[in-house]
Amino acid sequence: MRILIAEDDLTSRAMLAAVLRKGGHEIVEASNGAEAWQVLQQPDAPKIAIIDWIMPEMDGMDLICRVRSLPTDRPPYLIMLTSKGEKADIIAGLDAGANDYLRKPFDAGELRARVNVGFRMVEMQTALIESREALAFQATHDPLTGMYNRRAILDHLHRQLAHAHRHGEVLAVGICDIDHFKKVNDTYGHQTGDDVLCGLTTMLKASLRVEDAIGRMGGEEFLVVATIKEESDVLPLFSRIRTHVAETPLATRSGALSITLSVGVAVAHTNSTVDSLLERGDLALYQAKNQGRNRVVVAPAPPSAAQSGSEPVWA
Repeated sequence: MRILIAEDDLTSRAMLAAVLRKGGHEIVEASNGAEAWQVLQQPDAPKIAIIDWIMPEMDGMDLICRVRSLPTDRPPYLIMLTSKGEKADIIAGLDAGANDYLRKPFDAGELRARVNVGFRMVEMQTALIESREALAFQATHDPLTGMYNRRAILDHLHRQLAHAHRHGEVLAVGICDIDHFKKVNDTYGHQTGDDVLCGLTTMLKASLRVEDAIGRMGGEEFLVVATIKEESDVLPLFSRIRTHVAETPLATRSGALSITLSVGVAVAHTNSTVDSLLERGDLALYQAKNQGRNRVVVAPAPPSAAQSGSEPVWA
C-alpha cells in the first residue's frame, strides 16, 4: 500500500517512514502541506495519508478540507497526526474530514494498528465500488455480446439527439438486422447463432468510429447511433459497414460462416424525436428486406423537412 506522510519535522517523518516500510508499505514523503496537496491531487495518489496538524505553507486542517472537496468516489483514508491532546481539537480534526487520528509522540504499535484499519477500509471501499461498477455494467450491457443493451443504447440516443438539436449537428441512426438469421439457428444450432452474434459485434465495433455507439436491440437486431458532418455522409458510412460484414466470414464452432446485413437508416431533423427516428429507420429496414436484403436504405426526410417527391436512397 502506498502511504503519504506529510510531516515537516524530518526526524518524526523518518521514524514514521521506517515503521511503515518495515510493514511492507511504499512511502511517499512531503515536508509541508503544499507538497502533500500536490501529491494528493494526482490520479495515482496514495490511498492512505498521515497528515501532521501543524505544517508550513498549508496546515493539516486546511489540507484535509481541500482533499475532501476533490470530486472522487475513491477518497483517501486520512489520519491526522497531532500533538494536541484536547478532545475538542480531536473532534475538530475529525469534523474537518479526517478518518482517524494519532497523537504525538506516536507509539509504533498504535501506528501500525491504525494504518491497518485504514488499509481494511480502503479495501472495503474498493470492493464496494467494483461491485457497484459491475452491477452498473450488467444493467446497461447485453450479457452475450457485451455491447449496450436496448435500454442503454436508447438512453444514449436520447442524449445524442438532444445534443444534436442544441448544436445543430447531424445525427443518424441505423437499424441493422442479420439476414436469414433464423436459418443459421435452424441449420447449425443456437450456440453457433450466438457465435455469429458475438463475431458480428466485434466486426461492427471495428467498422465504426470511436465516437459512434452501438447496442443490441434484441435478437439479431442492432442499433448504430452516429454523428456525421454532412447528411450526404450517412450512406457511405453504413454502406461501408454492410460491405465489411458481407465480405468477412465469421469464425464459429461450426466453421466460417458468411452473413449479410440489411440496414435501415434515418437522419434526425429539426422536429425529430427518438420514436420518429426509430419508426423511420424501421420502415427503411423493411424496404431493405423487401428489395432483396444485403443493402442499406436511407429513409426520406419527414414531410416537414422533405422536398416534394423525395424517395428513399439505397445501396
